[in-house]
Amino acid sequence: MTAIVQEVYGGPEVLHFAQVPRPALRPQDLLVRVRAIAVNPVDTKVRAGGPANTPVPDAPKILGWDGAGIVAAVGPEVDRFQVGDEVYFAGDITRAGCYAEYVAVDERIVGHKPQTLSFEAAAAMPLTSLTAWEGIIETLGVDEGGRDAGRSILIVGGGGGVGSIAIQIAKRVCRLHVVATASRPESQAQCRKMGADQVIDHSQRLRPQLQELGYTGVDYIFSTAPLGNFPQLVEVLNPLGKICLILGGPEAKALDVSGLVPIRGSVAWELMFTRPRLNVEPEKQGAILNRVAELLDDQTLESTLSAVLSWRDIQEAHRMLETGHTIGKIALRVDG
Repeated sequence: MTAIVQEVYGGPEVLHFAQVPRPALRPQDLLVRVRAIAVNPVDTKVRAGGPANTPVPDAPKILGWDGAGIVAAVGPEVDRFQVGDEVYFAGDITRAGCYAEYVAVDERIVGHKPQTLSFEAAAAMPLTSLTAWEGIIETLGVDEGGRDAGRSILIVGGGGGVGSIAIQIAKRVCRLHVVATASRPESQAQCRKMGADQVIDHSQRLRPQLQELGYTGVDYIFSTAPLGNFPQLVEVLNPLGKICLILGGPEAKALDVSGLVPIRGSVAWELMFTRPRLNVEPEKQGAILNRVAELLDDQTLESTLSAVLSWRDIQEAHRMLETGHTIGKIALRVDG
């Protein structure tokens, strides 16, 4: 089969097309004929994750953890899907990704593709939807049914892929009052389009802006941003409030959480790959994707797709993503 691979670490130029064997199936795997993929920051981080031009372990490596396609074959223990089903998925970072004509993915972390969406619009959704759903509903403990309606959430970095769907889930599903942050006019407009009640600028101090809007603090914070602004998050959190972070790295080792002690605040991380990587209730991800598909089909949620390219343009897609200025998600058609 044809796949986009890398053999060494480096910039987008290390990605190239090659012929590789189709993946072998494990008992609970689906073999999916990939019709569309989407790019995420994790793709660029893995691609550039070592000294330039040094070999990648297990080369040729196939990236890609957002895809949509059609089930072409099933493993002997599969009972949720059959050949011909249209599906969408994020996958497992410990396995080969979906920058390929075919990918093997555990059925437990796969959802039925939203019927009303194209393959490209569907491929834009899995990784970010899982991140936002797990972060807001599971980690922060916000009730999907609206029991927490009217409580406040600050979504830091609302214009990107994760932020765009996080705003929708918080506002349209959980019925929270949403304040989002964005620093550019176009990303601020994206936040409003996704449903944010108010938008502030995260390049400026957060507390004065929230005070100007009438807030003494917020009940929840969901942050897609690096940890450098963490002291500001603690500063605007209400007593008994909760913070969810999706980025860690070296900064996490020195994170000062002492400011949370007097307000009995809490902080936790969301990492979408934890369930499949550690085999911890992976079937919950399939259930979330099926629920998100229902919400997309009834138009409670909308796809965050912002651009469609051919997979022949994968290097350009990575360059676009690495500017840090993309709004929503970039998807690529898997064509000949």
